[in-house]
Amino acid sequence: MSDKDTVILPVVASSENHNGAITAAYDPSSFWKRFTVGNTGASAENQTKRAMQSRHLTMIAIGGTIGTGIFLSAGSAIALAGPGGALLSYFIVGIFVYCVVITLGEMSAMYPVSGAFSVFGTRFVSPALGFTLGWTYWFEWTIGIPSELTAAAIILQYWAPQVQAWEWALAIIVPVFLLQLIHVRAYGESEYWFSLIKVLMIILFIFVGLIYDWGGVRGHPGPGLSNFQNGQAFIGGFENFAQTFVYAFYSFAGVELVAVAAGESVQPHKTVPRAIKATFFRIVLFYILTILTIGLCINWQDPTLISTGSSSAVAASPLTVVFQRAGFGAAVHVVNAVLLTAVISATNSCFYASSRMLLSLARSGQAPRVFGWVNSRGVPIPALLMALAVSFLTFLTSIWGEGIVFTWLLNLSGISALLVWGSIGLISLRFRVAYRAQGRSLSDLPYTQPLYPLLPIAVVVLSASMFIAEGYSAVKEEPFEAKNVAATYIGIVLYVVLYIGYTMYERFGLGIRQHFVPLLKVDLETDAVWKRGEGAMIQDQDQYEGKNEEDAAVPGTPRWQTRLFSVAKRMY
Repeated sequence: MSDKDTVILPVVASSENHNGAITAAYDPSSFWKRFTVGNTGASAENQTKRAMQSRHLTMIAIGGTIGTGIFLSAGSAIALAGPGGALLSYFIVGIFVYCVVITLGEMSAMYPVSGAFSVFGTRFVSPALGFTLGWTYWFEWTIGIPSELTAAAIILQYWAPQVQAWEWALAIIVPVFLLQLIHVRAYGESEYWFSLIKVLMIILFIFVGLIYDWGGVRGHPGPGLSNFQNGQAFIGGFENFAQTFVYAFYSFAGVELVAVAAGESVQPHKTVPRAIKATFFRIVLFYILTILTIGLCINWQDPTLISTGSSSAVAASPLTVVFQRAGFGAAVHVVNAVLLTAVISATNSCFYASSRMLLSLARSGQAPRVFGWVNSRGVPIPALLMALAVSFLTFLTSIWGEGIVFTWLLNLSGISALLVWGSIGLISLRFRVAYRAQGRSLSDLPYTQPLYPLLPIAVVVLSASMFIAEGYSAVKEEPFEAKNVAATYIGIVLYVVLYIGYTMYERFGLGIRQHFVPLLKVDLETDAVWKRGEGAMIQDQDQYEGKNEEDAAVPGTPRWQTRLFSVAKRMY
């Protein structure tokens, strides 16, 4: 064995055996050192790894963050505004977030960075906006960890009610955290399979729910359209309808995760557009049809639906209830296990999004430098530890009750998501203006949003309208409660404080008086997938290679098999 093949084991002690050979004791602490900091140690010079394939990114877009939002809080929306009100609310928010994803996808495909819109805000608009978006998004995802763990504890208490919520939370958070420490490929692979399980679960639920509702299950007559008749479709007026937006925001939160993951994906100029297009099916299939099915099968007055935080306990998921009423009592445990898988998956995504955003902020000089350290495997250990520390808020559920904490965290996360989405619309408009001002061609972009500037304008207008509606409903709610108004506006208070605070720091601390980045000085080169003018040529070459793959197929092979093989090859 050559010198460079020699393996050096860490030694804590040595001894001589009966043959006179020296044996070395292996230091177990070295395993944890290599596991956390890697072989070369954690450093601000290390980079994250581009290890996620197209199939990972696509499945993350389709079902990566399907969790408590659709499995638990959807019941609250129906109980609050009726099945028609909840369906309309989710439909409007669905259109809104689809516009967000399209506008964000245009920038992320060209500039695939882990900080995504935080980096875009700094480069295309102002450092203050990037700072605000980064910390708001970090806050949104970090507090999402306790809410997901709370939901997981609730699901597990279905089997073992005697076990405390914090005990379940601890049992879940440890393996999820350790999974994050391995490699980004481990996250992508785990999310691929977790998401696949959730997708199959949702499809099965929709089929079973609709068959039950139409009376197709013998001995279990379905309600048909009764829940939408006799004035039951819309209840509570505009105030209740507006309140359901926060549940929809929370359910849709994570659609922008594809942009964050683009910084660690292979060939982002190809994978990001594919994942963006898959979002449409996620919105229609997993949200609109699921809400419709729940509304058809369960009456808005049914006690199994989660009340709006009036109770300290949260009932079983509406999906579980529908399967029970359809006569699949034996399958309830399987359904609950899938729901638990979904929540663990969402927790996994929370850790990923939170750590990557904090990493990006640190490397942009907008967070303590220590959070910019990455080990040799591309894992941001300090940023993950910070997310873990905040996640211990879960233990408050043992004091205040799961339902109360769940509702407050849901409100905070939902409003933060709305503020981030609205800002993405503004960034998209400024990006396009700067792109044109510097004389660049749109053919250079890997993906171009349709109907510009209608989509980003729609994002800004809809976000402002829904936020006003949220505030109005909180003020007009009877009886008036100050805590509801505080829950609605605490997100914007944080946003404004961050923005003004950084602006003051820029002006008086750094002596920078120019707030917005001039259009001609907007950085359109750093992190671009190709140099200026190369886009059209590379995309034509990719199309030519794809056509050659199909033409080179074995003669006599059906065209559908050839295309299927081509798609599979691109995904893997």
